[in-house]
Amino acid sequence: MKTVIIKPLVSEKAEILSENSQQYTFIVNKAANKIEIGKAIADRYGVQVVSVNTAIMPSKSKNRTTKSGLIRGRVPAYKKAIVTLAEGDELDIFDDV
Repeated sequence: MKTVIIKPLVSEKAEILSENSQQYTFIVNKAANKIEIGKAIADRYGVQVVSVNTAIMPSKSKNRTTKSGLIRGRVPAYKKAIVTLAEGDELDIFDDV
């Protein structure tokens, strides 16, 4: 059994979406589809999912300067799911963290 939900995504945009329009953002398994994501959210949090939008965020290269010189690395790609809940439903995603 693969883990569908990896963790909630906490950013300024995700906070604005959750406060204004009942949408919550999660980092999910790349192989998971929208139906699996919706069922996993509904089972884990006990809410009714209206829709799921997904996006695969590309990997990025990062540079960091240190005393010993320039260190180059990459941030891996990930899949992001924006889940819209039914009216009246609300998630407290910080109780898991």
